[in-house]
Amino acid sequence: MPNRLEHESSPYLLQHANNPVDWFAWGEEALQVAKDQDRPIFLSIGYSACHWCHVMEHESFESQEIADYLNAHFVCIKVDREERPDLDQIYMNAVQLLTGQGGWPMSVFLTPELKPFFGGTYWPPTASRGMPGFDQVIRAVVDAWSNRREMARQQSDILTERLQSIGTGSAESVEIAPGRVGMAVRQMEQSFDDRHGGFGQAPKFPHTMNVDLLLRNYVETRNEHSLKMALTTLDKMAMGGIYDHLGGGFARYSVDAKWLVPHFEKMLYDNALLVNNYVDAFRLTKLPRYAQVIRETCDYILRDMTDEAGGFHSTEDADSEGEEGKFYVWTPHEIHKLLGDEIVAERFCQVYDVTESGNFEGHSILNLKQPLAHIAEGLGTSEEELAEEMANARQVLFNARCDRVRPGKDDKILASWNGLMIEAFAKAGAALGEPSYLEAASRAAKFVTDKMTDANGRLLHTYRHGKAKLPAYLDDYSYLASAMFALYEATFNENWLDECHRLMQIAIEHFYDQEDGGFFYTADDHEALIARNKDFYDNSIPSGNGMAALVLAKLGKLIGDDELLNLAEATIVAGADVLQKHPIAAGQLLIAYDFLQSPVQQVVLAADASDPSVKDRIAELHSNYLPRTLLAAQFGVTSTSEHLKSLLAGKKPIEGEATIYACQNFQCHAPVSAVSYLSDLAANGK
Repeated sequence: MPNRLEHESSPYLLQHANNPVDWFAWGEEALQVAKDQDRPIFLSIGYSACHWCHVMEHESFESQEIADYLNAHFVCIKVDREERPDLDQIYMNAVQLLTGQGGWPMSVFLTPELKPFFGGTYWPPTASRGMPGFDQVIRAVVDAWSNRREMARQQSDILTERLQSIGTGSAESVEIAPGRVGMAVRQMEQSFDDRHGGFGQAPKFPHTMNVDLLLRNYVETRNEHSLKMALTTLDKMAMGGIYDHLGGGFARYSVDAKWLVPHFEKMLYDNALLVNNYVDAFRLTKLPRYAQVIRETCDYILRDMTDEAGGFHSTEDADSEGEEGKFYVWTPHEIHKLLGDEIVAERFCQVYDVTESGNFEGHSILNLKQPLAHIAEGLGTSEEELAEEMANARQVLFNARCDRVRPGKDDKILASWNGLMIEAFAKAGAALGEPSYLEAASRAAKFVTDKMTDANGRLLHTYRHGKAKLPAYLDDYSYLASAMFALYEATFNENWLDECHRLMQIAIEHFYDQEDGGFFYTADDHEALIARNKDFYDNSIPSGNGMAALVLAKLGKLIGDDELLNLAEATIVAGADVLQKHPIAAGQLLIAYDFLQSPVQQVVLAADASDPSVKDRIAELHSNYLPRTLLAAQFGVTSTSEHLKSLLAGKKPIEGEATIYACQNFQCHAPVSAVSYLSDLAANGK
């Protein structure tokens, strides 16, 4: 018989609905049972695309013997970390304090008051590979609760105090020494992999905030090594197996240092953040290979990860038919059979490293060991001819792959991750002049504002199958506000800037700490938990405070609002200790700090909407990498946005020609023709 999870909407929770474990979802019913029966809580946190979550479910949660013991001694609660990142943050901190490391599946044992006293990640069902068995762990926990309860409670009290102090951040530093960006760049240089790109060794993650910071640093300092680190990383990832050479899009991370063998799950947020990186690289270098990655990744999201209602789905699993990566790997026999032409098939296998022995468990993950130009030279053909031949071959294989059993997909729509993808589509559409990407961004933004907002105008965090639920977190507000700002700059539709302002006002009202600065992760009327966190460190996604500070700085500088700028500064000061000690771990906050402290140019394009050349001028403006420039436009009508009226007042085309008005450091330069301004941009390479 299904357990209580059958009534949930989360695909991850539904995966566990037929377990013999008597699972509860997190909620008042479960918490009250724990209090009434004075039982410890077994809290299991994971997500649908997590390979080891599936393994632990099959090994332990489908075991009748283990389930019977859990049901007899614990109140068992299953949580989707993507639905409840607030719980995940708190209890992940607890596991890291207890064990020195963290990950998923996360297994935590709590008192009925929700205080953790023991925890870990994956355990096998019985002792193996030097790890205790889950059967041993749960018996030891029951023994401690039954026979040494006071000790367990003391442990939980001490741990909870630590969690509460972590959540509020340290106040040791209130000033930020100069040179934090340079310090972060030097730290990246120390861990940079000159041969394969990226930072550190295996496993290797994209570190998108680092790439963003390096490209910004290059524009400011012309430090060639910053540019090399960023572009080498982007090139090697796009050539490696972490990139899907047939269908587009990136996997979560590489298990090796060469980007060859991915953990095959695909996450919406990784692809959004990486599209932003490749857009910046394309705008800076104009290299076609970056445009290709942008298009293929955006097309993958539109094709496979877009809900019919307009939002974007969350993840695709690593596994299909019970095997990790089965959907993505190939053999030479399959290639030859599908392509038919022996010469083309041989060439494809050579280009994409498909061999009889394989590079992954007897099969081959497609990857480029060398750039296509080098391979073409060795084959005695042109890069253009080889690229066309390989593109045709890839299409044949892609079509054949569509007939395979696809990995499972988590089709819930998260406001925060959608914000990241909306921003990516807005920037990609503007940079490439691709209307379909701008339309996708606008449609998703309208979906979130229409379908994921409650009657009071407050955001809801998650949506699936027609129903939105759960109060939104700081990430939802800050990521979506950033997306709305990007949509305004991409389309000059003033409604998006107004929505950006509205979202940040709600965040200020309900999340901002008026006493010590910075934003809490949860709202002031959120469910009371054992700690209320402020996140300044980046994880796989940017910190909510870092993103909020950057949006406040951009918005404040564009519309001339000192109050927003003061809030941005106070948010950064609240994270000063992090920037002082570990700037590389808080890239988003560091970007916000650098942007706030630096001279920023406000550029207004004034033109007649009927001028046929306006589209060309906008496209030229959007083709440049301008990390310290904010864009606005006036098309011959009075601004309908209260927030833009001051900026746009009096700005109009001169002598009927598209005109640029540029201001910096409270000084406005004389208006110049858009053609002249854009020519100077192209000549200066900035």
